[in-house]
Amino acid sequence: MAISIYSAALKKFVQDHQSEDPAQLLFAYSGKTDFDLKAAVQQIQSRHKAKHKLPTWTANQDLLFPVSLSMEQASSEETARFKSALVKGKTMIDLTGGFGVDTFFLSENFQKAIYCERNEELAAIVRHNFDLLKPSKFEIAEGDSLAYISKSDEIFDLTYVDPARRGDHNQKLYKLADCEPDIVSNWGLLQSRSNAILIKASPMLDIKQALHEIPEIQKVWVISVKNEVKEVLLLWEKGISIGERIIQAVDLQSDGPKGFSFTYEEEESSESLLGEVGKYLIEPYASVLKAGAFRSFGKRFGLKKLHPNSHLYACGDLTQGIPGRIFEVIQEIRNPKKELKQLFPTGKVNVITRNYALSADELKKKYKLQDGGKEFLIGTKVGEKFGLFFCRLF
Repeated sequence: MAISIYSAALKKFVQDHQSEDPAQLLFAYSGKTDFDLKAAVQQIQSRHKAKHKLPTWTANQDLLFPVSLSMEQASSEETARFKSALVKGKTMIDLTGGFGVDTFFLSENFQKAIYCERNEELAAIVRHNFDLLKPSKFEIAEGDSLAYISKSDEIFDLTYVDPARRGDHNQKLYKLADCEPDIVSNWGLLQSRSNAILIKASPMLDIKQALHEIPEIQKVWVISVKNEVKEVLLLWEKGISIGERIIQAVDLQSDGPKGFSFTYEEEESSESLLGEVGKYLIEPYASVLKAGAFRSFGKRFGLKKLHPNSHLYACGDLTQGIPGRIFEVIQEIRNPKKELKQLFPTGKVNVITRNYALSADELKKKYKLQDGGKEFLIGTKVGEKFGLFFCRLF
């Protein structure tokens, strides 16, 4: 969308109709406006997508929003704010600016920020927004970011990069070397221009593969929001030895982050104790499981695994601060066909399966169940047998 056509009339239309269906608006007002209706509807559509992801920005009626793909790839305010607390300094550069969410929030701990973006239209939108949000703080650099830093004599306190994870045929890419820009091949250049490098990677990233690709990485964060993994962060800082690399799994919740830190050395040296279902079942947060803390998690909190591959844990007495969902076991279901009808006459129960004979969808279909309510049905393997348990969140 050209900035010049964002007229007062278009802006008012967006404000007046921002809660309405974009497709219906396009049909109802076609040929009846003296501004670009398609551009207005695109703004409304993008604001719909950003409402929960970027609540502060969507509340600002003066800001512009890009097309859907750029919105989908943008970080949320929650994850961007978390990243902003990890690093600070005088100057930073974002090599893959996109919609500028990470650039903006990371810049809070820097005096100056440089935003790089190859897409001219997207860069124009971000320039418009940054001039409104923080005038004079940002430099907008259009074009190839690697060419920019290779010509620059400046040493940046932070170089931030979020490599594109889609290939020529829109396939998703999970190895760092397959992404754009290729930070593996250009690692030496990035190091020569940086005091710290922070990489945002796909939630599907193979972390150990990434550490093999860039062995200088010192810290790793796996970030989940409300138990859904959103991104993996990799940090290198000049002058700091690797030692035992810290892996931090963090779940961002409304009352603050909940986390679990460990090392791969600790994980490899830990042993899982197997046991039966007790008073409580514990499911580690998704970020903990993604990080690979299977044995160390159980050992740290004195929990017993139900099966080596189930990744559910049991205990009779709870330890404070367990980073996971805790379920109180009400009863074991031994005759599902009969008991499930008695326990859930409306068919509403949240179904979870971990290493079970049926998937959650298959279990729901077989017994005519639908997710809903506050009660849970958990199917898993206990020892060499499958078990089904009626539970409530503790």
